[in-house]
Amino acid sequence: MELIKGGRTFYGESIGILTLDTKFPRVPGDIGNASTFNFPVRLKVVKNASIDRVVKKGDPSLLEPFIRAARELENEGVKAITTSCGFLVLFQDQLARAVNVPVFTSNLLVVPLVYKLTRKRVGIITACSETLTDEHLKAASIDENIPTAIVGLENKSEFRRVILENSNDMSQNKIEKEVVETAIMLVEKHPDVGSIVLECHNLAPYSAAIHDATKLPVFDIVSFTNFIHNNVIKKRFTGFL
Repeated sequence: MELIKGGRTFYGESIGILTLDTKFPRVPGDIGNASTFNFPVRLKVVKNASIDRVVKKGDPSLLEPFIRAARELENEGVKAITTSCGFLVLFQDQLARAVNVPVFTSNLLVVPLVYKLTRKRVGIITACSETLTDEHLKAASIDENIPTAIVGLENKSEFRRVILENSNDMSQNKIEKEVVETAIMLVEKHPDVGSIVLECHNLAPYSAAIHDATKLPVFDIVSFTNFIHNNVIKKRFTGFL
């Protein structure tokens, strides 16, 4: 009988999620809610990685804490690592080099693929368009050859209060309304948009509502995570011939 080797005290969590240090509610569908997924995930908070430091300031001093946390997740047995904020794309290359499992820091990474699939302008909804820079886009391999239209949620009152200002309560209905309004405005202003990519990893709970309102494909971090999971954890096919 083949021996099964151990070395850890727990097993079975396939995806590791590096989360910002926040207090706002993580509703089902959010990357920070474990019930969002149909497989085990392991969440690890990076202390002092606040919305202000990551989204508003792009603080480079957070790189080392994120590398340490990623290595901890790898040592704890995860097969791939993601994050709770798309602005962490600035750390994509460094984190990928620091561990030996796949790292996908941001849903922005899907933009080149989405454009390749549609050959139409890609609409991007971000938490804060004021601080989403060309540096972020470059880190995701989004260049001038990929047409985009970017809109932010920083001026939406409930989203700003809850997410950007890190409130410990929220009206999910109000946020969904604000996100859908933003998506509709995006496609009305840019009728050549052929898909929508959600930079903000807290927007996945509203993907279906955006799709219903715009009739466009909507790409979020949860679907991206499911894709990665299905490639690092393979299921054998069974059935009848």
